[in-house]
Amino acid sequence: MRRFSCLLILFLAGCQSDGVRDTPLQSRDFQLQDVAKADVDLVAEITLCQSREYLRQLAGKLYRRNPAELRRWRPDANIEAAVSQLLEEPGDALRRQWQGKRSAALITLGSNPDFRGDRVAALIYGLRTMLVDAYGGEREFYLAHEYDPQKIYYLARNIEIAAWRLRSKRDPDGHLYLLSIGRDAQGVVNTSFERLVGKLIALQDHFAQIVADTSNRRIKNVIQSVASAVFFPI
Repeated sequence: MRRFSCLLILFLAGCQSDGVRDTPLQSRDFQLQDVAKADVDLVAEITLCQSREYLRQLAGKLYRRNPAELRRWRPDANIEAAVSQLLEEPGDALRRQWQGKRSAALITLGSNPDFRGDRVAALIYGLRTMLVDAYGGEREFYLAHEYDPQKIYYLARNIEIAAWRLRSKRDPDGHLYLLSIGRDAQGVVNTSFERLVGKLIALQDHFAQIVADTSNRRIKNVIQSVASAVFFPI
C-alpha cells in the first residue's frame, strides 16, 4: 500500500508539457466527481492525460521533420492547430484518407506504399485510438471501471512495434516514409523523438503493473523481435 501511495503522488503531480525543466509541477485540481473514484482511477486519468501530451509532442516533431505530410489535408500548414484537431476531432478530410480504419489497422495503412494521405496523422491517430481502446474506451474512470493489465501491457509493446516500423519502413526507392530522428546544423543527432517514445512506453508499463498489483492479476510477458512482430489485439 505504501508503494502504491508513492506512485499515486508521483502520478498526481499532474499532466504537464515535457521539456520545460524550470516549470514547477502543477497538482491536479480536485473535482467533485473525484469522490467516486478509487486511487487507481485517478492514476488512470493522469496516465491518459500525460500519454496524450506525449502524442501531441510526437506529432509536432514529426510534422516539423515531414512538413509535406501536413499539406495533404491542411493547406495552411499550421502545426499547432493541426495537432490539436488531430487529437480531438480529426474531421472528414482525414477520415476519408483513413478508409474507416483506426488503431493498429490505421498505423499499418500509414506505411502502405499505396497510401497517399498524411502518414503522420495516420500514425498518431492510430496510436491515440489504440490508447483509448486499451483503457476501455473511457476518458474518466470511476469505482466500477475494470482495467485489463494485459491490454495495457500489449499497448506498450504495440508502441514499440509502431516505433520500429517508423524507423524502418521505406518506399520503393529506399527512402523512409517518415523522418523521425533529426540532425542539427553540426550534424549532431537529435534523439528527442526516441526519448518521448520511451516515456510513452514506460508510462503504459508502469500503469499495467499498478493494475496487476492492485487486482491480483498476472501479466503474461512476451518476448519477440519487433522486426517480425504484428500488433497485439486490444
